[in-house]
Amino acid sequence: MLRAPSTKANRPQTGVDTLDHELAGEMAASLGRAGREAEAALARLAAHPGEGSERAALLRAAADAVYAYFIQRELCGLKRHDDVVRQLAIPRAVLVRLGAR
Repeated sequence: MLRAPSTKANRPQTGVDTLDHELAGEMAASLGRAGREAEAALARLAAHPGEGSERAALLRAAADAVYAYFIQRELCGLKRHDDVVRQLAIPRAVLVRLGAR
């Protein structure tokens, strides 16, 4: 008797499959939230004219948000950030705070 190869499509869903699905959804949601927070922090920084302590606080907040976004991307297996740096137009001042040269 011949059987079709066992694939996820024709196997009954197990608790592990359900958990994997839930984890993937949570990872995607967390990545989206972190990306939106980074975009918002970068927009606040870009909208602030001049220098001073308020700008320094915005720069620190933007660097923290971008760092959190990069960490979340790496947890999802996305190791290269070059495209994101270009897409979000992350200023050099923020990247320097993250250790980029």
